[in-house]
Amino acid sequence: MSTASALQRQQTIEELQDREYDLLVIGGGITGCGIALDAIARGLSVALVEMQDFAAGTSSRSTKLVHGGLRYLKQFEIKEVAELGKERAIVYENGPHVTTPVWMLLPFHKGGTFGKYSTNLGLRVYDFLAGVKRAERRYMLSTGQTIEKEPLVKTEGLLGGGMYVEYRTDDARLTIEVAKAAIERGATLLNYIKAENFLYNEQQKINGIVATDLLTNHPIEIRAKAIVNAAGPWVDDVRTIEGEQAGKHLILSKGVHIVFDESKFPLKQAVYFDTPDGRMVFAIPRQGKTYVGTTDTFYEGDARNMDIYQEDRDYIMNAIRYMFPSVKVTDADIESSWAGVRPLIHEDGKNPSEISRKDEVWISPSGLVTIAGGKLTGYRKMAETVLNTIAQELEQQFGIKSSPCTTKNIPISGGHMGGSSKFYAFLYDYTRVGKKIGLSEEEAKFLTQHYGSNVEIVFNYVKEGHPILPSWLYAQLMYGIHHEMVVHPNDFMVRRTGYMFFQMATVQQYEEAILDEMAKQLNWTAQQRTQYEEDVKKEIKRATTAL
Repeated sequence: MSTASALQRQQTIEELQDREYDLLVIGGGITGCGIALDAIARGLSVALVEMQDFAAGTSSRSTKLVHGGLRYLKQFEIKEVAELGKERAIVYENGPHVTTPVWMLLPFHKGGTFGKYSTNLGLRVYDFLAGVKRAERRYMLSTGQTIEKEPLVKTEGLLGGGMYVEYRTDDARLTIEVAKAAIERGATLLNYIKAENFLYNEQQKINGIVATDLLTNHPIEIRAKAIVNAAGPWVDDVRTIEGEQAGKHLILSKGVHIVFDESKFPLKQAVYFDTPDGRMVFAIPRQGKTYVGTTDTFYEGDARNMDIYQEDRDYIMNAIRYMFPSVKVTDADIESSWAGVRPLIHEDGKNPSEISRKDEVWISPSGLVTIAGGKLTGYRKMAETVLNTIAQELEQQFGIKSSPCTTKNIPISGGHMGGSSKFYAFLYDYTRVGKKIGLSEEEAKFLTQHYGSNVEIVFNYVKEGHPILPSWLYAQLMYGIHHEMVVHPNDFMVRRTGYMFFQMATVQQYEEAILDEMAKQLNWTAQQRTQYEEDVKKEIKRATTAL
């Protein structure tokens, strides 16, 4: 029986080894989890393994926006804009608790990348291509209205602004909710399992993997009729298990974001602005913080442990000074930061900002299907494309029939409240329920927004209480361990809650109590407890300092 409990990990490992699956997915980012959900919904048996934690790579370190693809208009990628805009609406509808429409200000200045007429035309075309609903269509602002909307914006040379809607998300939570939706339908997913080698049949076609459980170092074998490589920044590593690969390959682009408290950077309106070098940067208010990013530079190195360099910080700080000259933040005001990579398909002679974010599917002679490139917003469509190919192969080779893609209308885990139109009534009702069990209105509203229709389970843990941890934090930790496969403290602090980025004070205040409770729940040895504590401190240092 599929489960998302960390306490049932050994049972899940036994399940992975005890059967042959129709499909095995390598990679537990948004793309891999989306493929798992699509496949199980089509009636295929599915397993997924991830060498780190779910969303530990690119899928927890983005700008945390489900983009409509506005920037692609500059590159005349019309089809991309149209598709991403429509997908954005589907992502929101299927999980309104993790995705929220926010109005974005696009100011234009004399001599800048955008002018009044080009902005107006660009946003109008964008609305048309992306099928933007009437209430979210763009409107234009005068100079005075732009300043009123966001007083911190540079006034020198300001000609006005455009307003359009982007969708803010919690990328890591979006990923885990998609993963849980697949598990709830019968898929078997597990983190910290690394694919090491492939197994082959007599025709030299891949029919399984030899993997390592990275928590115990025990080897396991998993067999499947089809295997898809959705390892994000590591797809080339998986491909080279078969030997050197010719043809297209990935190139990594590094993106950095930095976070300030709103008292230091009191931004009230999300802003998308151009910098002196022509690149575009976001500044976004969120949970009492303001975060700004991203950089876009080629990266060669370990994408699992990315450090932030002073030059990364300097680039963003210079962008802030340029667009928000009255904001006097310094490096000392940076509360947290994160770095991640975008896996791009290499194109000769192009810089990172110019390379297309399109996805592509490659199939090796031995049958390994690889999905590379793409964006967070397009994950569902990418999964559909891959599964259409795989489903055809499974039917031709094994006679396995599957239904067409249905994920357009499948709510993700936590999204069962009747669609986006019912979400705010749901939020109101369950905030009242939370208050009745002793939470403040702010705490109850936060948990309801964070967990959606799963909040009732979270509230049950609130009632248990804890001698040190606040009830809302204890409930999140217990839910994470029992229902979201949290096995490492950074799984919880970085990806299930985002506290390492947006509530660093909470991490530092309760780090010891969280470690103690996890040690108790997961039966850690003293050595494991020490190692995990070191890992947390490394992550805190990486988030708060630059090299």
